[in-house]
Amino acid sequence: MIRVRQVKIEVCEDYQEKLKKAIAKKLKISEKAIKDYQIKKQSLDAREKPKLSFVYEVDVVLEKEENYFKKNHHKDVFLSPKEEYLFPKSGTEKMKNRPVIVGSGPAGLFAAYLLAEHHYHPIIIERGEKVEDRIQTVSQFWKTGLFNPESNVQFGEGGAGTFSDGKLNTLVHDPCFRMKKVFEIFVECGAPKEILYRYNPHIGTDILVDVVKKMREKIIEMGGEFYYQTCLTDLILEKGRLKEIEVNHQQKIACDTLVLAIGHSSRDTFSMLYEKGLTIEAKPFAVGLRVEHPQEMINESQYGKDAPKILGPASYKLTYKTTNGRGVYSFCMCPGGYVVNASSQEHRLVINGMSNYDRESKNANSAIIVTVFPKDFGFQPLDGVKYQEQLEKKAYQLGKGMIPVQLLQDFQNNQDSTAFGKVEPVFCGMIQFANLNSLFSKEICDSLKEAFPYFGKKIQGFDRDDAILAGVESRTSSPVRMVRDEFLESNIQGIYPCGEGAGYAGGITSSAMDGMKVAEAIAKRFDKID
Repeated sequence: MIRVRQVKIEVCEDYQEKLKKAIAKKLKISEKAIKDYQIKKQSLDAREKPKLSFVYEVDVVLEKEENYFKKNHHKDVFLSPKEEYLFPKSGTEKMKNRPVIVGSGPAGLFAAYLLAEHHYHPIIIERGEKVEDRIQTVSQFWKTGLFNPESNVQFGEGGAGTFSDGKLNTLVHDPCFRMKKVFEIFVECGAPKEILYRYNPHIGTDILVDVVKKMREKIIEMGGEFYYQTCLTDLILEKGRLKEIEVNHQQKIACDTLVLAIGHSSRDTFSMLYEKGLTIEAKPFAVGLRVEHPQEMINESQYGKDAPKILGPASYKLTYKTTNGRGVYSFCMCPGGYVVNASSQEHRLVINGMSNYDRESKNANSAIIVTVFPKDFGFQPLDGVKYQEQLEKKAYQLGKGMIPVQLLQDFQNNQDSTAFGKVEPVFCGMIQFANLNSLFSKEICDSLKEAFPYFGKKIQGFDRDDAILAGVESRTSSPVRMVRDEFLESNIQGIYPCGEGAGYAGGITSSAMDGMKVAEAIAKRFDKID
């Protein structure tokens, strides 16, 4: 096979039918000489809008492939590289007990999948519900306010990413092709095949639910075991090594290999781990508000007028450095999405963005966030957690238990909103007008206010008066990092922190890849359990 880059096609409804012809033109051969081809990567070139182009990288099988390079030389055409993920050979140390994985978000599920696939028979404990039950619990909360602190948008099978846009893009350097393996497993479990190559791969909450369920079923088939509504509550140590774990404050499980994939919202677990002597550090994160605009406005800005529907709802990415030195940027942008109540504690309120696969909502939303550092909240390991809780307590009180919202113009002028403008709200959960200025320090509010006019120059209408703001966005990433060594083990022997909650990932894909890395580290050390 040969790899062909920079195959460009103007975006149109029948672009797929033109791809083979474009490949042949690039190679300067007839279409008949192409026996087969496979798309490896698709990107969008919008630099000359309203003219838009898809740009492809493809693997091509030619009729007489061995003769092609004798006659042709082109920087965009070369032999297809081998891109294969390889799980390491098993180590020789004997594992006394089955490995236990705490949490069934992306990090936990992918660590479990690989360990199960290679005969380590993992046990997965999850404080929340199965994903199909969790969906019902969360839907009821949004409709009625009936809250379950153990199963919600943050806790439960699939992790916090289940109620998100299901975006799969990441900037992680990936020489081992873990990301490729992640996407392949997702596709095997029901995700759209297009995620293997699309420029903005995403699954969406509605499809992700079924994908997570199928992953669970495969893990069980391969020898894994799941326990739900089972919360890690204590560690039993012996001479600096893990000996047992306690769950639900009562049951003890023999355990000498523990994967901590607890997510960024397991604050009670953070406290327990710190008290037991696990080395934890405070780390920077970001806080802010979520903003809603009409999706049609974003589409026109990003694609131009009358763009082909095949492109789907447009996304954006914005960054700004304020005069006070703060970084302000968009985060977790959800085209055609919903702003959701993502609370996981009583009398605390936090929000997130979510989209289904079709991104069918009339609004786009994104978090607009400001970076905060230990100098803002304190230098003790859990001070960032306390800072988040304080913000979420304020948000709960501001909204009287509902999501507090405000129009952008009123936020800029520090005055109450009384009615929506032309932008109609799209929320999952009840909402209440409030003045969001009281959530943050003056420096953070000033940073947000300074950024919006700049963003309005990048996307026309972004700073429109009737854009809807909501708060508080405080769970952008973990406020802590659990220190681990070169073998991915913590200072307590037998404990392997991983994923977003441990401070080593941010999003579905990077969390899944980090879970894979921990599974590999365990396999390199221990022999299989067969």
